[in-house]
Amino acid sequence: MNRVKRLLASYARYIDVPWRDDAAAAQRVIFCVYNETEELRLRVRVDEFELATRNAKHDWFLFDLTDTFAAWLASQRYAESYFQKPGLLAPLLPRYLSYIADQFSAFIEKMSVGSNSVVALQGVGSLFGLIKVKEVVDRLAPMVQGRLVVFFPGTFENNNYRLLDGYDGWNYLAIPITAEKEV
Repeated sequence: MNRVKRLLASYARYIDVPWRDDAAAAQRVIFCVYNETEELRLRVRVDEFELATRNAKHDWFLFDLTDTFAAWLASQRYAESYFQKPGLLAPLLPRYLSYIADQFSAFIEKMSVGSNSVVALQGVGSLFGLIKVKEVVDRLAPMVQGRLVVFFPGTFENNNYRLLDGYDGWNYLAIPITAEKEV
């Protein structure tokens, strides 16, 4: 069985366990951690994660971050200047985080996401070098009444997450699901 299938099997077992109603936002976050080289394989199988979620009697919603930076940058008044001088972007990146939060909030409202729902975040690798995944998760998790699943291309060791195996890791309270370990 390949790693994505094992990750899916671990996820299916975990999502089928009854949910506690009194969990804090950070405790309702699930990181599906996989090797960054498996990104395309995972994207092809994301429908199987949806199926596992629906089999566990939960609703499923997928929010893709992949193109959010391009959409946000294109909406900026001085976008062409930022292409010429990318260093000017750094002070504006908190606005990008706000843009993501606004898009996510509108998505949650439009889809009528409830407390029995799983909202999956795909494309977090596109945040690398721009903003930290932890900042995004901290901002989005309280908006989800059910569970927030983050498809995370990177590593998880000793309670430390590293996006795309980068140097900057962080400790987070989320439930880690990996292909290597049972939950």
